[in-house]
Amino acid sequence: KPAYNIQLATENQFITNLGIYRRAGDTGTLIPFLKDFRETYHRQSFIVVADAGYGSEQNYEFMENAGIEAFVKYNYFHKEQKRAWKKDAFAIQNLYYNREQDYYVCPMGQHMEYTGQRKSKSDLGYVSVLKRYQAQNCEGCPLKSQCHKSKTNRIIEVNYNLNRHKQKTREKLMSEEGIYHRGRRCIEPEAVFAQIKHNSAWNRFRLRGLEKVKTEFTLVAIAHNLRKLAKKVSALFFFTYFCRITSRKKIIVTRNFAASLFRNIKYFTLRKLYLCRKWMQKRLQKTIKTGITLPNFDFLA
Repeated sequence: KPAYNIQLATENQFITNLGIYRRAGDTGTLIPFLKDFRETYHRQSFIVVADAGYGSEQNYEFMENAGIEAFVKYNYFHKEQKRAWKKDAFAIQNLYYNREQDYYVCPMGQHMEYTGQRKSKSDLGYVSVLKRYQAQNCEGCPLKSQCHKSKTNRIIEVNYNLNRHKQKTREKLMSEEGIYHRGRRCIEPEAVFAQIKHNSAWNRFRLRGLEKVKTEFTLVAIAHNLRKLAKKVSALFFFTYFCRITSRKKIIVTRNFAASLFRNIKYFTLRKLYLCRKWMQKRLQKTIKTGITLPNFDFLA
């Protein structure tokens, strides 16, 4: 399996931030990635769009406390929209809940009373609180085989804080703005990964070690941004020439677009180039002392 998990933040298919992590899953990389973004730009993004691999209670809690508007899917988001999911009478989310007396009602009409709560700790150290509800008597119930597979009475666990975040996220994702962001996400980071890995045939790190790998991929990201910028600028020059022929007002629009485009990647490129230079200086000092040759970098065309 790959030894490094690459995370990218993009805007208009320009790479604005990157992170290299030694974790197989994406869930545990979101918070350190957002913290690194803040350290680089000295501010935080107002909107974050991500797929279901990043949807967890800890991530939702962090983004809510940071004032970030999260358009981040969670597991079973698309499955919830299907008719079979909504009509499943035995699913926890479809059981009737009495808020005043705090109990659930099973499909047979039996009350599932509150019996206590337990705390679940993730591998990242985040503690979730789950409330337990248990049915009184499931013996002899004709729907038991469809309801649950336990030999005793059915027990359900509910995470109210996670459900609150899911409800809030569901409303955002189903809104007009949420549908727009969901459609844009497919052509933002995914297209960048495809451009780097497939079109440029870059699918393997040449170096080893977290610091070296991050420096190597930073150079790849800078090359990608410069290539995108060259295409944008060439198209902008042609469009400006066309606007001079048609209308003077449109030239102002193109100039504003060019200014925002350069601001978009200026901080990322300068910051990452500075980090690369520091790393190369360290490597040069080590080379002088030990006589080790510097590695060759393969730049993207």
